[in-house]
Amino acid sequence: MSQLRVSCFSISLDGFAAGPEQSLENPMGINGLENQDWQFATATFQQRVLGKEGGETGTDDDFVARGFENVGAWIIGRNMFGPVRGPWPDESWKGWWGDSPPFHMPVFVLTHHPRDPVEMAGGTTFHFVTQGIHVALERAREAANGKDVRLGGGVATIQQYLQAQLVDELHLASTPVLLGAGENLFAGLDMRALGYQWMERVPSERVTHVVLRRRS
Repeated sequence: MSQLRVSCFSISLDGFAAGPEQSLENPMGINGLENQDWQFATATFQQRVLGKEGGETGTDDDFVARGFENVGAWIIGRNMFGPVRGPWPDESWKGWWGDSPPFHMPVFVLTHHPRDPVEMAGGTTFHFVTQGIHVALERAREAANGKDVRLGGGVATIQQYLQAQLVDELHLASTPVLLGAGENLFAGLDMRALGYQWMERVPSERVTHVVLRRRS
């Protein structure tokens, strides 16, 4: 059965997944990119996201590669798609990733403001969903055609799906970083009451990987 998964989601030692004041200059908020250094270094990230050779192999790379396995569609929040707020001023912004985004499959973007789908090179099409998280998940599962749906950020998007008990698996990478402020993934959430439990913990040289699953 198709599952909804969060993969390679980095959180700092003080619980923040992104820093404050996201902008074009700071895509993940001030100092937020420090949270992602472990992932940027991996061979899978270098190849799939940057289109480059090289990078580190090992535990971190295994988890990054695992995050792409059996995925047929993505759901992301508008913050992950870009820094534009409010009604779309025009069609110029097409994501952070250039002309050929690393998804290579349908991506469903949660937003309050309608926009026509955007087809990109490499097989990525961004679909903009204004009817909420349940409709986005229905459409993503249909597009995934039996494969899993991967849920990307930002924090508010993941919190909504966790609160609705729709996330089947949550992979977190705890990083040796202190952000001090920003978006805290667990703010206002009682993960135990929502039915989530620890299933796996794997330390690497850079981070500690923790996998939570929702009890049936």
